[in-house]
This record gives sequence, structure tokens and C-alpha cells, in this order.
Amino acid sequence: MDGYVVAATSASETLTDLLKAHQAITQASWQDTFLGLWIAALRLVQREGEAVEGPVPRLDTCLCLLLCTTTLAVVNIIEEEENALLQEDDDKHAHQGSETQILGNCRKSLVSSLQQLGDLEGLLTPPPSVTSIANQAAAKAIMFFSGIPVGSGYLDGVSFNDIPVNCAGNLRHLIVEACIARNLLDTSAYLWPGYVKGHSNQIPRAVSGQMPGWSSLMKGSPLTTQMMHTLVSVPASSLAEIEKIYGIAINGSDEEKISAATVLCGASLTRGWNIQEHIGSFIIKLLAPPVPVDYSGSESHLIVYAPMLNVLLVGISSIDCVQIISLHGLAPHLAGVLMPICEVFGSCSPTVSWTLPTGEHLCPLAVFSNAFTLLLKLWRFHQPPLEHVMGDVTPVGSQLTPEFLLLARNSQLASCVNSLDPKNRRGIFGRSNLSSLEPIFLDSFPKLAFWYKQHQACIASTLSDLKPGTSVYQIFDALLNMMFRKMNRGGQCTSTSGSSSSSGSIPEDCTLRLKLPAWDILEAVPFVLDAALTACAHGRLSPRELTTGLKDLADFLPASMATIVSYLSAETTRGLWKPAAMNGTDWPSPATSLAMVEKNMNKILSATGVDVPSLSAGGTTPTLPLPMAALVSLTITYKVDKVSEPVLNLAAPALNTLGASCPWPCMAIISALWVSKAKRWTDYLVFSASRTVFHHSSDAVVQLLRVCFSSAIGLPISCGGVASAGGAGSLLGHGFGSHCSGGISAVAPGILYLRVHRSVRDIMFMTEEIVSLLMHTVRDIVSLEVPIEKLRKPKNGMVMRYGEVSLYSAMTRIKLAASLGASLVWITGRLNLVQSLIKETLPSWFISGHKSDPSKGDSGGMTGMLMGYALAYFAVLSGAFAWGVDSTCSASKKRAVILGGHLEFMASALDGKISLGCNKATWRAYVSGFVSLMVLCAPKWVGEVDVEVLKRLSKGLRKWDEDELALALLGISGVHAMGAAAEMIVKSSV
Repeated sequence: MDGYVVAATSASETLTDLLKAHQAITQASWQDTFLGLWIAALRLVQREGEAVEGPVPRLDTCLCLLLCTTTLAVVNIIEEEENALLQEDDDKHAHQGSETQILGNCRKSLVSSLQQLGDLEGLLTPPPSVTSIANQAAAKAIMFFSGIPVGSGYLDGVSFNDIPVNCAGNLRHLIVEACIARNLLDTSAYLWPGYVKGHSNQIPRAVSGQMPGWSSLMKGSPLTTQMMHTLVSVPASSLAEIEKIYGIAINGSDEEKISAATVLCGASLTRGWNIQEHIGSFIIKLLAPPVPVDYSGSESHLIVYAPMLNVLLVGISSIDCVQIISLHGLAPHLAGVLMPICEVFGSCSPTVSWTLPTGEHLCPLAVFSNAFTLLLKLWRFHQPPLEHVMGDVTPVGSQLTPEFLLLARNSQLASCVNSLDPKNRRGIFGRSNLSSLEPIFLDSFPKLAFWYKQHQACIASTLSDLKPGTSVYQIFDALLNMMFRKMNRGGQCTSTSGSSSSSGSIPEDCTLRLKLPAWDILEAVPFVLDAALTACAHGRLSPRELTTGLKDLADFLPASMATIVSYLSAETTRGLWKPAAMNGTDWPSPATSLAMVEKNMNKILSATGVDVPSLSAGGTTPTLPLPMAALVSLTITYKVDKVSEPVLNLAAPALNTLGASCPWPCMAIISALWVSKAKRWTDYLVFSASRTVFHHSSDAVVQLLRVCFSSAIGLPISCGGVASAGGAGSLLGHGFGSHCSGGISAVAPGILYLRVHRSVRDIMFMTEEIVSLLMHTVRDIVSLEVPIEKLRKPKNGMVMRYGEVSLYSAMTRIKLAASLGASLVWITGRLNLVQSLIKETLPSWFISGHKSDPSKGDSGGMTGMLMGYALAYFAVLSGAFAWGVDSTCSASKKRAVILGGHLEFMASALDGKISLGCNKATWRAYVSGFVSLMVLCAPKWVGEVDVEVLKRLSKGLRKWDEDELALALLGISGVHAMGAAAEMIVKSSV
């Protein structure tokens, strides 16, 4: 939940595939799977319910995951099962146009899981901000139970904050309402034992003269300003209500269109969990309005819609809104409609303006800046300096860029069009038309494409000289005069460029010369920044004057903040500038907060055993690279309020990334400076500084991973020596921050890793470390659970302890450790890292000799065997997370090549063509375990592998007397393996 995690695919689709993979590999019932899903989502809300303040997504996004994304994932699973059952029924009975609905076992499991969820009251307490909505859901059930029609208006105007305790609602009431809205349940859920606890006469009567709300709108009342304010704060309860508002936004008067757009961006988007994805699609469609029938202008028709477009752009610019849109997989489509807006309004003369209903004037620069900064939030524009300049290993996975977002958009729409069967269309893409189905490419927007190329060039190398007399130079000179006019005397504006100086006219003329389109101004901004920074470095411009000038530039054209951030970031990573002394005279000083930051950093990391290097070096003045000092000084000039939120939200991820990459303790200094500015962000800022410890030290990352395994499994933690209780509670904890225990506290290792893994420079080494830690964890589990001296070897050849209790307990913990390892690999690098694990890391591990193999000297190879089973479970679960267990996952197309190569490696080792350096018991357990899991849990995998490889595997298994497994492998391999299977049966019967 920290920072921008913008996805190109729907979170519900990803969650669907992960749930199916987990259920298949673990062989858990769907009831247990769904219950675990609800508990995990509720725990997320519980942890983040009082999350620390800062430029990060907050509670609305957590509730979106619980009540919308999770529910949509369940919808996908249930619909998939029931559509398959219906198809079987149609094939069997040859129904023509049958409307029969077949209820599957998954739907029944959902009901059971939700009924069981009611026993977990400690998880169901709603956060204060949604108590009223939860009470409303409970009151709706009470009315139904009492025989009062829900649409009777009985609840209109009721203050749900005043409902008696025994009638109060909880988060299960909201989950059930979300499931009813998605047709997963019906109102019979209100009759579940214990669901309704109060009586209708306990609900306060409606207050007379209540504000007009959604019911009034649906009855035909006009969308007045008064009604708009009500609808903005109260989420719509049905799709029909949203469609009504959307209709007004399309066909209403100019004032009504603006009001309707405002409503769509309000509570219905952030808390309309039952209809959230539809609201997102409606907003995107409104951002791409059609050409009016009577439009005859030579300019783009988008100019006509400027007031409404601006309302939408501002309305969805918050971090929570961007994150929610991303979770529904709408980021690529949003990018597709923002690019033409940027192109048009960035090319529009600023002399054009529009008068809003409030009497305010709207100019093209404002519309462009709002669209441009929102577009930048959809891709990681703040990361390229580290990837291209510092020489860091590029993180595994597709990097979000404008091209990537457009590619994802085009691919999603093409997939939707090509899927003729609506039953196979997942998510919102199969339910509504988002925008034009035509593919879009970056070259379609020449101004944006030119800026992007310039942006990349500025990152890759220093700027070339700017030639005087060119149009860009004239804008450059005017910008400098505007920014630094206060330092000049005698009414003269003097350029501060290190390469030239020129005199201009009076300051008012500077502004007149900048009555230009935004794209033209942005082209000159990098040169302005270079000149200003050079002047400051040579003493011709004071730090205060530099900061004030940058602020004037950003205020004049807010979109220029993007270039300011990327230019100063790139210059920082180049390391060509002298450090700036943060002494409180020239630059702001962190001295008042630095000691507190260091103390709290140590508290946060105390449970991991990771040491925080000292922030002070013998009392010397803290320093920052000059460009970074300029960027930090600029950001702390802004007030922490809603007006400044878009700018700060744009700069915050860049500061985090940049601060982590610079020498220690730059990020701590940045945090200390910001703590003095925004004390309520203290926990967030200190935590941001704590993460950089792991960016600078691979050993610290390994130590954190070690503690993750120990905490989850319930083993003694090396830094504390005391065993944790184990499980998700120990791994993920209960949140962090000053609200937890009257002061900032240690952060659970799992939460810490979720926040820091993006800061790791080289993630490719992570797979090797995770495999190594998994093996050592198995050894520790065996030493605790199954003492060697108490083992015996029964007739079936398996080593186990008397009563089998210890071995069962050990296997349970080993599976948990393997599951954690697979989760860590998936979280760290997704598909590419999983494929690297299976293609490279595991084969190398088996081939290489292990100097301190913990299985050597083991009686009967018990530890070696368990290590092999752990690796098999780990590998198959990792593959299932990446590829899915069926063919619905988009990544399943890449499965055959990687999996086929891994099975070829197994077969070659069994044939004696590859020499192995691992324990024989480990190898045998790995091969048999991997194949067993494939056969039992992922049979579709087997059908994609070359039959000759499977035959060789089967032959090798038979040499180990694994005849049943060898036959089962061939049995699900398709018709081409039938001959080999028949031959094996005949031989075994002789």
C-alpha cells in the first residue's frame, strides 16, 4: 500500500489466478480458501485502519481491496465453475436457449465461509470512518427481517451514527452486501443465524426535511448544487444511480455536466464498492467525449469540454483514486484518454479561457498541468535516473512507461474483442465499453512523444549547449527573468545562465513573453534548470533565490514540476555537483530532528537485528548533493494541504527513490528536514528513511529474509533469541506507527519486506538467498520437531517418529516455509523472477556441491528428503503463482518453454547425463514431489510438455520403484503417451 503501485492488469484477475493456484497446490477446500481470503483482507484493513499519515494510499484503498476487488475475484471463480457446469449440462441434454442456472460447490462454499466469518468478531469491527455505512447495511437486513420493504424510504434521512449497539453493523454486513450486489448471494443471507440482532423499532425514524439524495435523483429531482454536495459525500448504492448521473454528464446542461462529473469523482468512486469498476469506466469515457454532431471548429473538440474535463482530472488525482483505478486494471485505459488531452491543451494558446459556474476562470495551462501530472502518476517516471545512470541492475518485470501502458491498453481491448463468448470475458473489460477500441500509439501524440524523448535524453546525459537566437532560447531567457526578477535591481532582468547573460525588459514583459503553449514552455525548462543550478553552484545565485525561483516556475506551470523532479534526480545520480552543507544558513538544517529520526529508525528495525549506521559523523554538518538539496528545499516550501497534494504526491516517490540511491544518510536527512515541516508525517518519514538501510546493504536484506522465515515458522529469532508464535500474525504484525503503543514501535518483518523489496538494487540474487534460507529453515525444523535419535524406519521406507505426530508437525511447518519462500519470490520479481528461479537457480543449486549440506550425516537421509519435498513444493507453488494452474492466466502462454526446460533437466539428470552435487535423498524427493504435485494439482502443465521428455521422466521414476507415479504422469500426458503407458502396464503385470 506504500507509494504508487500502478498495475496494468486488474487486481481482481491477478487475485483470481493466485487463489486458484493456492487452492490447487494446497488442496484446501474452497470454503477454507474463501475464509482465508476474507480474513487476509480484513487483517489488511485492520492493520491500515489507522495508518500513518503521508503521501501514500489510505483506508479507502484497503476497503476497496476487501469489498470490491476480493468480491470480484470470488465472482470470477464461481462464474467459471458454474459456466463449465452449465456447458456440461447443455451438452448432455442438448438444451436450446435454456435459462437453467446451476449452482456450483464454490457458491455453497462461499456461503459457508461467510457464515463462519461471523464467529471472528475481533476482525469485523469497522473503522470509524465507515461505521455509519456498516450500520446502514445492518439496518437494511433488520428491515428485511421485519418485513419492511427495503425501497420503502424508511431509512431515508436516518442518522446511522445513532443506531443502538445491538443493531450496529460490522464489516461482515458490508461484505455480504457486496456479495449480494454481485449476485453471489441473495437476501436469504439476512436470515442467517446471528446476522440480524436488533429490531426495526430500534432504528430511529427518518428525520423530516432531509437533504435531497440518491432517491430524490432517481425520482426525477434536478441535480441542484445542494443535491450535488450530498451525492458527493454519499456513495451510490446501485449501478442504475450511477448510470443516471452518467446520463446527466452526457446530456445535461453545462452546469449539470460539471455537477455530475463532481459526483462521479466523490464517495461513489472511493467507497462505491459494489459499482466501483463501473464508475471508473464511466469517468474514462467522459474523459474521451465524442465529437458533437454540430461541431464545426478547426481545433479539437476537446476544447469545448474543458470545464468538465478539468473537474474529472482534479477529482481523480488523489493517491487513493489513482490506486483504486489501478487496482481495477484501468490505468492503461486512463493513460489512453489522458494523452490526447495533454496533446491538445498543451498545444493550446493560454489566451483562451473558460468561465466556470463559480465565476472563476480556467486556462489551458491548468487543464494541461492537471492531465499531465495525472498521466505521470501512471508510470514510474521517477525511476529512470537510477536504472540508466547509476548502473543498477534493472528490476525484474516490465517497467511502466507510456509505451508499456499503451501496449497493455491495446492488448486488453484486442483480447476483449477477440473473446466472442461473454462467459470468458473477465472483469470490467467484458462488461462495458471503456473507450475507443482502436489501438493507440505514442507516435500519435507528437508533442508528448517529443517531450518524452527529451525527458529520456536529459536522464541519459548532460544537456547540450542552447544556441542563442532560437525560439527555445527566447523562452529560456523569459523564464529565467520571470523566476529571478526579484534579485535584479533597477528593473532589469538578468539571465543567470553560466554560459551567457542577457538583459530583458521589465518583469511584466517577462510574463507577456510567456503567453505560449505549455509544450513550448516545457521544452525550455531543462535548460532553465541547468542554468539556475550552475549559477547557484558558482555563487551567482543564493540557495534561497534558487528555491524561490523554482517555486515561481512550478506555480506558473505546475506541469514543470515533473521536469524539475526528473532533471534534479538525474543530476543527483550523475554525481558531478559539490555537496551542499545543510547548515541552516544557506540551506535548511535537519539538526533539530536528526537525532529523533535515528532513534526511531533503530526502534523500527529492532526486531530484525539490522543495525542502523550512525547518521552523524563526529558532529560534522550534514550534506546533500546540490541538486537533491534544491529539490528538498523546493518541496518543503509547500504547505501540506489539498491544494499542494498533487505536487507533493508527484515529488514524494522521486524523493524516496533518489534518497535511497544516494550515499548514507541522505534519506535520513531528507526525512529530518520534512519532519520539521510536517510533524504528522513523522512515522511515514522515519519509516522511509529506515528502508534505505536495505538499499545500501545486501546483508541487511538477507537478515530481514531470515527473520521473515523465523517469524512465520515460529523458530527462535537470532537477534532476540526467543521463538515467535509463528503464522501470519508474527510475520505481518499489527501495523506500525505511534498510534500502536504510544510511540513508534518495531515493524513486523513481513510488512517491512513488503515496503523495502523495491529498494533492493539487485533482486536477481534474491532467489539464491531464499532457497538457501528455505533449506536452513528445514534443517532447523527437523532439529526441533524430529530428533534423529528417536527415528525409526518402517517397512514402507519412510522415516518417521513414533506416533507420526512430529513428522506431521514438521511437514506442516515445512510447507509453510515453502509457501513463504514462493510468496517472497513472487512478490519480489513476479513472473520473470519465478522463471529465473526454475530455469537457472534451482538447476544450479542441484548441480553445485554444498560445502555445509545440513543433510549430511543424517540418519536415513531424513533431512535431505524433507529438503527435497520443501524445494518441490516451493518450486511448484512459485510456478503456479506465475503461470496459474490452468490456461486462463495470461502468463500461462510462457509456461510450456520454462517448464519443459526444467523437466528436461530432470530427465537428463535421471538419464545420468548431468552430474548432481546435492544429497541423493534431496534429489529423489524433489523429483518425485515435483511430479506428484504436477499430476495431482496442475495436470494441464503436463499436457504442454514434450512427450519424449515425459517418457524419460517416467522411465527414471520406475527405476526408483515409483511405478504408480510414472504411470500417472503418462496417463495425463495425452494420446501421444498412451502407448508408453500401455507398455508400462503390460510390463508391470508380467
